[in-house]
Amino acid sequence: MASLSVRLPLSLLVFYMTVALLLCSYAVTARYHHHGHRGHHNKKQHKKHNSHTSYPPSISPEPSNSPADIGIYDVRSFGAVGDGIADDTEAFKAAWDAACQVESAVIHVPVGYSFMIQSTIFTGPCQSGLVFQLEGTIMPPDGPESWPSNNSKRQWLVFYRVNELSMQGGGTIDGRGEEWWNLPCKPHKGPNGSTLPGPCDSPIAIRFFMSSNLTVEGIRMKNSPQFNFRFDNCKNVHIESLHITAPAWSPNTDGIHIEQTSNVEIYDSIVSNGDDCVSIGAGCYDVDIRNLTCGPGGHGISIGSLGNHNSRACVSNITVRDSVIKQSDNGVRIKTWQGGYGAVSGVSFLNIHMDNVRNPIIIDQFYCLSKDCSNRTSAVSVSDIEYSTIKGTYDIRSPPMHFACSDSIPCTNITLSDIELLPAQGDLVLDPFCWNTYGGVQETLTIPPIFCLLEGNPPAVFENNDLGYCS
Repeated sequence: MASLSVRLPLSLLVFYMTVALLLCSYAVTARYHHHGHRGHHNKKQHKKHNSHTSYPPSISPEPSNSPADIGIYDVRSFGAVGDGIADDTEAFKAAWDAACQVESAVIHVPVGYSFMIQSTIFTGPCQSGLVFQLEGTIMPPDGPESWPSNNSKRQWLVFYRVNELSMQGGGTIDGRGEEWWNLPCKPHKGPNGSTLPGPCDSPIAIRFFMSSNLTVEGIRMKNSPQFNFRFDNCKNVHIESLHITAPAWSPNTDGIHIEQTSNVEIYDSIVSNGDDCVSIGAGCYDVDIRNLTCGPGGHGISIGSLGNHNSRACVSNITVRDSVIKQSDNGVRIKTWQGGYGAVSGVSFLNIHMDNVRNPIIIDQFYCLSKDCSNRTSAVSVSDIEYSTIKGTYDIRSPPMHFACSDSIPCTNITLSDIELLPAQGDLVLDPFCWNTYGGVQETLTIPPIFCLLEGNPPAVFENNDLGYCS
């Protein structure tokens, strides 16, 4: 009986131990399956990241309060879907409003998603160091018929009164511009390239207005309805590694336009479009453009047009260097309207390669878009323009150098050195065009030879158009 009394408790002990082990095993297994599911979800997300395919999350995550995510504002956390169909405007505005209040905040637009946003103004001032990190795709409504009637058709996304904003990342801005280009009012749609009556407003894709200390870097932009990037009344702008594309026939798709903007750097970028790669408007100074590939297509790099509607225009200290312009209507161009006033001065075009460009070097002070522009005595003066080490090929339909200066306000101090422009096909054009242009050729090889520049300075150059307008 004694031995039996010992065995019974041992068997019970074994029983209890077995139950405990089973319960422990179940708990471990449950934990394993729980964490295994989370790991599988993350693996799917990582796979989606690599595929660059828009699959919206089944449930939009809530904003995270974990320390690792402080200062990161993922637009999905504010309700953005990212399927290219849902309207994600309010989510982007909410993310902006939240990030705007935090120093060095990041608005994150994740890769693998396409976000449709209506015409919107993102307003500052914000805390310093705000980053718009674009990794996915953003796009407007698809054409005029999809554009809400109460929204402006002249602009899409505007950043207003913002200081220290960086728009960066490897993402894409898809302007969905084809239906805008095909409006009957556009030049290529009417008979023989004419225009037809009807609404003609088309939105600028990205506009920065009255802002400072801006960086735009690494973004890919395609098929903008009109201008791709526009900077108005801004200062301290750094642009780098942009890739802008649109068909050569797309109207008014200027790559980068600046107006009343100073201290601008445009570096290491590619623009292939249907209008100016870079256009520099009135009130711009201290602009440095380097290593820009412009074309195929488009109208080259332009200062102007300036002085339209008898307006004042002042542009100074502009440098374009180490760049390529290919298969374009124009190379480096200065264009002004008759009747304006002000001055363009201190411009240098240095080390630029032309590849089959129709007008490699052009100054046109008789710029006009119709046949009934009357001759005016006032003009925006053009002086101190340097062309150095400009080489390559041109289309013989136009002379490789074209200087058409005002009858009353001649161009002055136009200098050329180390120019070598040869025809892409056909015979060398031996008669560059000059009209009322004063300057000189330095003692270096110039092909074709240019003998049409007038020497010295004309008397009373600024009698009717004093440079004091721009002081």
